[in-house]
Amino acid sequence: MLAVEHAVLRNRSTGWVAASLAEQIAAKLAGVITLDLVSTGQRLLEQDISEVLEVSRAPVREALRILERDRLVEFQSRRGAIVMAPTSSELQDTFAVRGALYAMLLRQEVESQPVRLKEVFEEHLPRILVSSRESPDAYAGSTFMLNCAMAEMARNRTLGELLLSLSTQTMRYVRLGLVSNPEQLPELEKSWESLYKAVGNGDIDRVIEIAEGRVAKIQDLAVEALKRVEASASD
Repeated sequence: MLAVEHAVLRNRSTGWVAASLAEQIAAKLAGVITLDLVSTGQRLLEQDISEVLEVSRAPVREALRILERDRLVEFQSRRGAIVMAPTSSELQDTFAVRGALYAMLLRQEVESQPVRLKEVFEEHLPRILVSSRESPDAYAGSTFMLNCAMAEMARNRTLGELLLSLSTQTMRYVRLGLVSNPEQLPELEKSWESLYKAVGNGDIDRVIEIAEGRVAKIQDLAVEALKRVEASASD
């Protein structure tokens, strides 16, 4: 949950101190949504949230608009804010865009700031290797933090912002796919080690190949898990 909160806050170095009340509320709600503590399609009522958090409705309303930015909620006529419920096809399209931008980001970073990129991997990779043996949730959180750190490095701020938003949008379904397929964690762990090695070697083509393969694998797990949810709901 903390990983998603930081992403919604756009990893500000001063964190909660600099964040407005609405941004803090949005970050907390994003964590709740990502952990499936509220169902897709569920209404998020301003009055209920304001009463639970003991705040006025104005910052809650603004927080929901922030979540709309990252497509975690949508506003529907006469229903208000609804937790987004993408179809498996829409989710696949989102992953395709994310994969393309991710490859673009890595290419730029390997070319322009390889030492810093290697340092980011060295900071986060040990946690990823440990978390892959703990649980799918722990692994999802640690890899999300590495992806956010790489996006935060982006010299093209638009590219970085887009990747943070797309990573946040897909996090819920990445978790769903990993929880449904925990046997895939050892293979995914090895792919991170291979990616780190390619970054260290400055092998851009290999970096892109591994990164695209990782995103495609996660996409397949997430989309298949969502399809099972859709099939269960239709039954």
